[in-house]
Amino acid sequence: MKSLILGLLALTLLTGCQESPTGRNRLALVPDAVMADMGQDGFVQMKQQNPVITRPDIIRRVQCITRELLAAAEAQYPSAPMPESWEVAVFDNATPNAFALPGGKIGVHSGLLRVAENEAQLAAVIGHEIAHVLASHGNERLTQQLGLEAGMMLVGLFTEGEIAEDQIQQALGIGAQLGITLPFSRAHEEEADLMGLKIMARAGFAPEQSVRLWQNMAQASGAQPMEFLSTHPNHDSRIESLRSRMSTANELFSQVKPANCQI
Repeated sequence: MKSLILGLLALTLLTGCQESPTGRNRLALVPDAVMADMGQDGFVQMKQQNPVITRPDIIRRVQCITRELLAAAEAQYPSAPMPESWEVAVFDNATPNAFALPGGKIGVHSGLLRVAENEAQLAAVIGHEIAHVLASHGNERLTQQLGLEAGMMLVGLFTEGEIAEDQIQQALGIGAQLGITLPFSRAHEEEADLMGLKIMARAGFAPEQSVRLWQNMAQASGAQPMEFLSTHPNHDSRIESLRSRMSTANELFSQVKPANCQI
């Protein structure tokens, strides 16, 4: 592990920053094949540990929405790396959530189907999760975590005394979480919101429904932690950001045929 971390640190110094599909500077240095294998392993494990819904009507609806979104994502962000194939599963879980893993694995919780009032609201969440994969956010987070561990290791090398080393590393750990890890995660969420809004609009799903979806999510989730201490923007910030970009999304939506996944 130490050799991997130090190797990543050296690679970081040599390669510098890359750009995400929206032009944001980032570092995502883990090989795509490694990320895909991790996504596959994680998805298999989740299917083993959680009941999977097999009702044909639910599966067809979720797959139809996902298929429309993937076609739109490829058209909207042609230079973003896309998995060759995608797998979708609906989990029997009351939490209103969804996720996407590297390698093209998408999971939707049954609780989200109750919060999302229509197919456009469901598309808002799935499009957001697809955007995470296209923007390599998982890779960036893992690169970031390995970089933090490399920094901790270097601190340990130059610190004398076991007590001082523990104190410094503990302080750096807290500082890294509040100053680096969490803000970057919020940046990922905001970028996925921006990309997801364009993806759903280009796929033919009314972009205004993204705002309604997050209003529903706010009612379902209740109190949230302070935004400063959260990896996600709070619901009000997210809704305000979506509204500020709605004119561009509506222009995209006006140019395509409305999607229909009422199967």
